[in-house]
Amino acid sequence: MTSRSLRLKSCLLGSALFAFALPALAMAQPAYPVVTQSRLDNAAHSKGWLMFNRSYAGDDYAPFAQITPKNVGSLKEVWSSPKVDIPNGFEDAPVINGDYMFVTTPLDHIMAFNAKSGKLLWKYDYTNPQATFKTLCCDTDNRGVAVYDDMVFMGTLDNHMLAFDAKTGKLLWNTALEEPGIGYSITGAPLVVDGKVIIGSGGGEYGARGFIVGLDAKTGKLAWKLYTIPSPAEPGGKTWPAGAYKHGGGSPWMTGTYDPATKTLFWGVGNPGPWLATMRPGKNLYSDSLLAMNPATGKIKWHYQYTRNDTWDYDGVNTPQLTNIKYEGKSYKAIIEANRNGYFYAINRLNGKLIYAKPFVNDTSILGIDKTGHAINNPKTMPALDKQIFTCPSFLGGKNWWPGAVDPQTNMAYVPTLHACMTMKGVPTSYAAGLPYLGETFEMKPDPATPNELGSLQAIDLSTGKQVWQFTSKEPWDAGAMATSGGLVFSGTTEGTLDAFDAKTGKLVWTSPNLGSGIIADPVSYEIDGKQYIAIWSGWGGVWPLWSGKLGASLATAPRGGQLHVFALND
Repeated sequence: MTSRSLRLKSCLLGSALFAFALPALAMAQPAYPVVTQSRLDNAAHSKGWLMFNRSYAGDDYAPFAQITPKNVGSLKEVWSSPKVDIPNGFEDAPVINGDYMFVTTPLDHIMAFNAKSGKLLWKYDYTNPQATFKTLCCDTDNRGVAVYDDMVFMGTLDNHMLAFDAKTGKLLWNTALEEPGIGYSITGAPLVVDGKVIIGSGGGEYGARGFIVGLDAKTGKLAWKLYTIPSPAEPGGKTWPAGAYKHGGGSPWMTGTYDPATKTLFWGVGNPGPWLATMRPGKNLYSDSLLAMNPATGKIKWHYQYTRNDTWDYDGVNTPQLTNIKYEGKSYKAIIEANRNGYFYAINRLNGKLIYAKPFVNDTSILGIDKTGHAINNPKTMPALDKQIFTCPSFLGGKNWWPGAVDPQTNMAYVPTLHACMTMKGVPTSYAAGLPYLGETFEMKPDPATPNELGSLQAIDLSTGKQVWQFTSKEPWDAGAMATSGGLVFSGTTEGTLDAFDAKTGKLVWTSPNLGSGIIADPVSYEIDGKQYIAIWSGWGGVWPLWSGKLGASLATAPRGGQLHVFALND
């Protein structure tokens, strides 16, 4: 963890450089469409992009068909933001409501643009206290906002939730959820359900006991709080050694999804603490799990644990995507997820029972699925004190946080994939608030199955769990994917281009000019006045350059700094 000082230096540098020329703000703002719960329930049919993964289903699928494989070659950049000179990773997915586009940057800056013209409407620069940067494991991320009524909501690295007036940027309330510097952070985009702003904490690498909260959208007051690592008196609490729950990690740091039909909130939970599993024998609920919850109370309805007694950092936080599938002759209301442990899951979202689980990368950590529907850990690849192992996938997973897409037309999921392995060795550790709590050393290594390929974008048939096509890359695939009803899949590259693929065949049909820096964000699409737009942040950073070691040497000097780019067909 010697790179913490480097991360702090980078954070401070970025804060100092967030000063660029901005156009004068106009007196008259566009009309703002009020965001009702009905609009959120039906966000999949919106002309905008109303939440982080577009809709409650989390499918990153835009029902816009103006741009197709035949005319995508005419796609041109129509506006861009000023460059933001912060040398950290830009992981925001813009949220668009009417003519308003809301974006965030690393270090918790928020801006509102006119989504059609690119004119700046307002901005707000949040200042994090110095203690914040003591316990950030994985860059100074801010992945975006939520909208509801006439408000915009944003989390901060120092564990606050903020509410703004959507039209003016006026701060309406500011609620502190935890102190900075003791292990906690917030990097995910919030989700609003029935008047409650829902967000999960980060900090599993510091042993911070994870939590999910629901706040009253109007006032910011706490409505409920669920700790993802239960105490001994709670269900699941006896799956931990005595006292270990207090610093058991389990950070639910990514945005969840929601089923309005059953009023069920779905949220993923991260790795247990410490990483070294021999220090905490047991299943370690609810680490590496999917939780089905009541959004009104935070009460758990059911859970599914992807990796029990995890020792490889295989978080369960990847987006739980809602879709309907048919498997072996039966129809299911399902959740699908490409998990960090290297398996692609389909789970019955009504009861949490496994439908199927299939490996989508070279996997030596998991031997298969047992009769109860759970992963079987490979004891030979579990590190211990003075025992070094080699296993696949790496601690960054077969897929990390970046969103995939689900296309109902092709019946495929599009999965940004990482092909990398690692060595791990157990080392002595003890818990202290604000200090790393790992108990393992590690080093990323090439995957022997694909030694010349670190990344790929692959399509998986939802009816079988099997790969249909794959487009490979010598560099990691660190960006999200978006599918459209025009028959395209969009995703960014580490080289700094936005690519478009034929959704059925995987053929690369368009590549943008270089956008100045590598892409690790998720593309979005929206329509205004009958015109379809595609938007994406460039801005290299995130977890890969921090933890990839020698495997990431080719990108060590990649250009930094972020810029928002918006494309449309050339009329």
